[in-house]
Amino acid sequence: MEKNQQSAIKFGLAAVLLWSTVATAFKLALAHLSPTQLLFYASLTTWLLLSLILLKQNKLNQILPSFKSAPWRFTQLGLINPALYYMVLFEAYDLLPAQQAQTLNYTWAITLSLLAVPLLGQRLTKFDGLALVLAYFGAAVISTQGNFTELNFTSGLGVCLALASTVLWSFYWIINTKNNADPIVSLFLCFSIGLPVIAVIMTVQNQWQMPSTYGLLSAIYVGLFEMGITFVLWLFALKKATNTSQISMLIFISPFLSLCFIYLFLGEAIHPATIVGLCFIVIGLVSQQVMNKKLQR
Repeated sequence: MEKNQQSAIKFGLAAVLLWSTVATAFKLALAHLSPTQLLFYASLTTWLLLSLILLKQNKLNQILPSFKSAPWRFTQLGLINPALYYMVLFEAYDLLPAQQAQTLNYTWAITLSLLAVPLLGQRLTKFDGLALVLAYFGAAVISTQGNFTELNFTSGLGVCLALASTVLWSFYWIINTKNNADPIVSLFLCFSIGLPVIAVIMTVQNQWQMPSTYGLLSAIYVGLFEMGITFVLWLFALKKATNTSQISMLIFISPFLSLCFIYLFLGEAIHPATIVGLCFIVIGLVSQQVMNKKLQR
């Protein structure tokens, strides 16, 4: 693919804009669907979308050889994403205000740094340590709404699930570091493995009732713009970029833009503690990314 930084920025901004809408979309969908139903219909949408993309790219013949090259790895990846990760994440969104769930989930990059130490043999730098302190202090501010003395969580279980989702997402990316298959083929395999698991959970929970039109459309939106098209746009942005660090910094726009959508479309009053906590998290993540890159030079 031809390198073009301006095109890369456009693809990156499009991905960030779409990702910024999904916290609002989750809550709107969960008003009409259970977390399991949302997961099934959104995952089915993504699977169909990825099938069409692979068909258009003439890559369907790569699916079976890719799976045969690492069946256990793809099984692990598919069980995590979409099955476990989104199940936990949607349950968190069902219990928490959108502003809390999306911001707590944003600490996954710090969780990834921590888990990379025992699992990938990486070392924490002093900047990783600083980012960790800032990010989890921010998470504590958001979870308690700034009231540390009473520890009055909106939902203790919801907070635990939101933080657990960061662990699952980090495991997904750590396992994915050993994956050399085409990214879209890999994601298709993940959804091909995860979708039957989700269908079994639907059956066990007796969740096969026909959803409302609004609920189904909401799930389709989530499948397209959280799990599917946005991933492809971000992949194109990285492939076309001549400066990937510039593209990766765009992601820090997303949580602030997301709060705007949450306020406008969900009517949630944004708590000052959410903004303060998010600033701590973003400062931690930016400082970690910038300073660690300077150390690598």
